[in-house]
Amino acid sequence: MTVEILGFLGGALVTTSLLPQVIKSFRTKSTKDISIAYTLILMIGLALWISYAILNNIVPLFIFASIELLITISLFILKLIYK
Repeated sequence: MTVEILGFLGGALVTTSLLPQVIKSFRTKSTKDISIAYTLILMIGLALWISYAILNNIVPLFIFASIELLITISLFILKLIYK
């Protein structure tokens, strides 16, 4: 097992962990329990991780942080729509 496989597995798990929240928010049309500050801080952190991954050529981190950023942006948009 190479170290890169661990990166891909961890990235896949962390990235998919936010999907149930996005799906639930979309289905219930409710985001009252989701903090705007949380989503903004998460988006900034993910953008920094993506930058770090690019600068250090860390492919698993780049791929999964990018996907998670898109999912978090979706959650943020749902938060704005379903105030």
